[in-house]
Amino acid sequence: MSVSAPILEELHRIHRQLSDLRERLSGGPKQVKMREGNVAHLEADLGKAKDDHKAARMTVDQKQLLLKSAETKILDRRTQLNQCNTNREYQTMLEQIAADEMAKSVLEDEILEALDKIERTQVVVVQAEANVAKGQAELSKVKGAVSEAEAALRVDVQRLEAELAAAEQNLPADFRDVYLRLTKARGEDALARVVDDCCGGCYQQLTPNLLNQVQMSRIIVCAGCGRLLYRGEAQ
Repeated sequence: MSVSAPILEELHRIHRQLSDLRERLSGGPKQVKMREGNVAHLEADLGKAKDDHKAARMTVDQKQLLLKSAETKILDRRTQLNQCNTNREYQTMLEQIAADEMAKSVLEDEILEALDKIERTQVVVVQAEANVAKGQAELSKVKGAVSEAEAALRVDVQRLEAELAAAEQNLPADFRDVYLRLTKARGEDALARVVDDCCGGCYQQLTPNLLNQVQMSRIIVCAGCGRLLYRGEAQ
């Protein structure tokens, strides 16, 4: 079997271009998926920020209820103070009131700290919301760009597929089955140009006999990588 080098070279060129276009086509959805992952991460951050803010508000509400209860308790003890019958009871009540006042003071400080935390967590929420909005805008932009690029790429793929089908008609019938089997399995890696007397795919040095057969347009498969070998026009 023999096939002219220009035919194989043309087929290899088309396969390489198709491989590049298909890789670019597959790259678009990957970009979109990456952006979607980024948005999901930002949304998770926003959810956590909102949970932290909600928890801070709940803490303040709980402490304010405790403070109100503490204030009521102190008022009750002051009322009870006037009802003490002995100095010992009076002194004990004063000590209890002092302890309650101390606890109330600590609680007031905790409320101030909790209010400050509410403000800080609110800032985080606002920033997280802005990050999500920015991420969603970027995702929308990438989706639009990918969709537009895919339309053009698919047109190019269809054109090259038609070119490939036409070029394959020039293959000898007894060689077409071998070629189709290899290209179906390996695409552009089914063929390799001879470069400096080596296989252009795996760079294995070719013997003089193999080089001679390639020069005569015989069907030669590289023993190293299994590619169909051909000589380019410039060689």
